[in-house]
Amino acid sequence: MTAKRGKKAVETDKAAQPASRGATPKKPVAKKVSASTTKKAVKEKVASQKVGVSQPAPSAAKTHETPAQSRKRTPGKPGADGQNPFRATMRRSRAPEPATMVIFGVTGDLSRRKLLPAIFGLWQDGLLGSAFNIVGVGRQEMTDEQFKDYAIKALQDSKETDAIQPGSLEKFRELLYYEFGEFGEDSVYDLVGKELDRAQEAHGGRKNALFYLSTPPSLFEPISNGLGRLGLADQSEGWRRLVIEKPFGRDLDSARELNAAIHDTWDESQVYRIDHYLGKETVQNLMAIRFGNAIFEPLWNRGYVDHVQITAAEDLGLEGRAGYYEEAGIVRDMLQNHLMQLFALTAMEPPAAFDAEAIRDEKTKVLRAVKPIPLGRVKDVAVRGQYGAGSMDGVKVPGYQEEPGVKEGSRTATYVAVKLEIDNWRWQGVPFFLRTGKRLPKKVTEIAVVFKRAPLGIFPGGLERNVLAFRIQPDEGVSLKFSSKSPGQEMVLREVVMDFRYDAFGAQLESPYSRLLLDALIGDATLFPREDEVDHAWQIVSGILEAWDVRPGKGQTPDFPNYAAGTWGPEEAEELIGEGRRWRRL
Repeated sequence: MTAKRGKKAVETDKAAQPASRGATPKKPVAKKVSASTTKKAVKEKVASQKVGVSQPAPSAAKTHETPAQSRKRTPGKPGADGQNPFRATMRRSRAPEPATMVIFGVTGDLSRRKLLPAIFGLWQDGLLGSAFNIVGVGRQEMTDEQFKDYAIKALQDSKETDAIQPGSLEKFRELLYYEFGEFGEDSVYDLVGKELDRAQEAHGGRKNALFYLSTPPSLFEPISNGLGRLGLADQSEGWRRLVIEKPFGRDLDSARELNAAIHDTWDESQVYRIDHYLGKETVQNLMAIRFGNAIFEPLWNRGYVDHVQITAAEDLGLEGRAGYYEEAGIVRDMLQNHLMQLFALTAMEPPAAFDAEAIRDEKTKVLRAVKPIPLGRVKDVAVRGQYGAGSMDGVKVPGYQEEPGVKEGSRTATYVAVKLEIDNWRWQGVPFFLRTGKRLPKKVTEIAVVFKRAPLGIFPGGLERNVLAFRIQPDEGVSLKFSSKSPGQEMVLREVVMDFRYDAFGAQLESPYSRLLLDALIGDATLFPREDEVDHAWQIVSGILEAWDVRPGKGQTPDFPNYAAGTWGPEEAEELIGEGRRWRRL
């Protein structure tokens, strides 16, 4: 379908446009704040910054011009967060340059539930600078005003949306624009290019653009190529960056093919492969706790650590995603990306510097050092499962094969536990156990470093292992379990927990997408997996995927279902972790 502009006729002569359209952008005016500014003054500063007012939407009565041609950008005015001095103080230095964010697949589920609320939250907190616009691109025919209504309703309905300040929605809708067309045709990319042209004046003469691919994976390559054909990857007039959602490939070969296709147009420094787990505050705190405190790093090795457990449990079933899940399965959906990134951050060596390349270098070294899992080893180091009927919080739920849209007799795994071993000096002999699954008792993600027992048991009753646990979600925080004497006449030890929770900061945690979108706009790639990271992660799971191939006549035939909904997975997972150890009950 060729891109159209609805009922409005296309005006091709730009010189015919009224010269007076659009107001001249106002220059930012900010109060000067001394180094001794109090938190109260910081809040007043954020609230008082004036950066210009967006141009109102064109009048519907002017039918001789298309909405795209009648737009002349003026900077949007960011909202002010007067109730969160922590976020204002910490993030004011991270405001990006003026830019346009282009979201392909803007009417999809991810954009509606996650992206639009995250962008709105950043804008309302004054973190997107003085000039920012959003161009939604989709295949659904829609006018600008219809898209604005759609986006505002999405913000009002989403649980992810921050508390809405009075008047914010009205101002935010002025930043929204829409183009539609088929992603395989050049016409839609031509319209996107014209949007960047029109934003140039309000953006200080630059055409900075962040292209977000919130689409099915099959469209990654066509959109990348389309942007390249129309010259939209060229950075001569401003930076251009491409954000790609998971899954990045279906297996090792397809991931390499996709990387090669993208690199035909884009330099690796322009590509941001997003994994929202890396935007979670506690994941980032893993590095801070480990490398910022002298008491932890000396113990972070085979001399003191018995094993490490990484758990990402989900209590939900398919939630209408049977088509996707039947193709992907738990290994592609969770293990290859989310859990592999948590594993790499936990096991990496200290980076030479806290910058993107140094950190990603160390993560890649860990993934490269993982002991290979060929077909012959899969049965010894990996367990799969599929949930059957059970109950969640006292409510009966169907098994996977009874879910709408699931093929009869499906062999798709909904649970995986795997034992990884690292062939390097630090971790030789220390197993890392990773597990993830659906319809487990609760939604929780945790990294637990389990230490060895004291070498001599001089106290009655024996000793439990110390555990340093990072709670990624929910109840974000860090806890340390150790033994202490119970009050009384006798020497009796009991386990106690020293607990830190993020709500101690008195600040609302940003959503992972807020953090990662801001990083991408700024150009900080620290929390985005690099090409070689993705490649090595696929290499690690390739043997597992081959052994568990769900195609008829391929792979091993599993005895599914093998765990009931509402339990912690199949019994074989307990055998995997080995004698003298047990999975943490979270």
